[in-house]
Amino acid sequence: MKIPAFIRNNVLLKMTSLNATVIVVRLIVAFFLQRELTDITGKAGYAKIGSLRNLVQILMSLTSFGTFNGIVKYVAEYKQDKDQLQRLFSTTFVFTILGSILCFSVLFFGSAWISEYFFYTLEYEYIIKLVAVIVPFISIQRVFNGIVNGLSRYKRFAAIELTAYLLGAALTLFMLYRYNLDGALIAIALIPVLQVLVMLFIFVKVLREYVQFRKLKFVTPFGKQLLAFTVMSVASTVLMNLVEIDIRSVLANRLSESDAGIWTGMTTLSKNYMVFSSALFTLYVIPKFVGINTRRDFRKEVGVIYRTLLPLFAVGMIVIYLLRYSFIKYIFIDFDGMAPLFKWQLAGDFVRLATLVLIHQFIAKKLVVNFVFTELISVSLFFLLSRYLITDFGVEGVVIAHLVRYLILFVIVLILLYRYFRKNPDSDKGLNTKPDTN
Repeated sequence: MKIPAFIRNNVLLKMTSLNATVIVVRLIVAFFLQRELTDITGKAGYAKIGSLRNLVQILMSLTSFGTFNGIVKYVAEYKQDKDQLQRLFSTTFVFTILGSILCFSVLFFGSAWISEYFFYTLEYEYIIKLVAVIVPFISIQRVFNGIVNGLSRYKRFAAIELTAYLLGAALTLFMLYRYNLDGALIAIALIPVLQVLVMLFIFVKVLREYVQFRKLKFVTPFGKQLLAFTVMSVASTVLMNLVEIDIRSVLANRLSESDAGIWTGMTTLSKNYMVFSSALFTLYVIPKFVGINTRRDFRKEVGVIYRTLLPLFAVGMIVIYLLRYSFIKYIFIDFDGMAPLFKWQLAGDFVRLATLVLIHQFIAKKLVVNFVFTELISVSLFFLLSRYLITDFGVEGVVIAHLVRYLILFVIVLILLYRYFRKNPDSDKGLNTKPDTN
């Protein structure tokens, strides 16, 4: 049977199909992993695991000065220009060294305070010091990942993601069975090392082709351009993870650590299936939007993305909702309080996906003010609404806040895009995206 042309020629659908295979395998492993984690560590222990993952997410941004999306953008834009790439990688080299030194110093010498803030106890100070030692690997993994995404090597990316995840899951299970919660925390801290090793093993030839490691210089010709992405990363990744930590603390203090663990379970499930979309944003959406300069082409491409992704995402979410009690029974053991959260979280994630597609135009075109404004609005709404709604609705108030903030944010992003294209109807004139070469 002949495959219809719209399917055969749809690059996004091809990426989605390959990515879906990876995600299905990943979800099967993740479900078993979450079952063991929740069963052995309990709700309170699972909340601590969530806090450590938040810390690692923050470090992914700070150790590389938040340049991930900048690397994706400029690698996609200059992949045929080796001189520009070398300037880009030299700048990234400087940023990662400075970011790693700064993060190591804060973590290692401030381990007591950080342990108290993240885990509500000094007992895990040694975990913070271990993370400090792993910091260079977190930075390197983030940079290399940006290069893979910028080149749109989605088959290699899929292989790297799946292999690293399976090895990380195996390590986590081994350490969990051997040392309980402490073992799981140690494994999560060590996973960036595995990710770097896997990436080098699978992608080293391509990296050598594009990155001339011996010619890297301690100079920052792309400094101004990448610092714009630093601001955007701090406004999104860092602030959002800090807000999640704060909300987890509020739940623990106002309700109980068990309630904090229940919400952590819901967000963990959400993050597992949202990986499906986040990979497509960096592999496809940003590189695609970089080359689109007119409102007509942008609307056409958004239409293609929406028609391809949203129906698939909707079907997946309906299936997850219908199976919610099975998730609780077989995966999140004794997390009965999760059941009412599903409808709000899934609805919020659907609107979130539609919103994030549009927001990636701000990243692709380096519209720093627009991006930072929307992220600050998003984080502020989530922070304020969660604190307010927890009083009346308990844990459920947090996921209601999640939905409400993305409904509001979607409207705000549409208004900002309308203003942008009204001022720039035909091109990107006035947007200086070329690096300083002096």
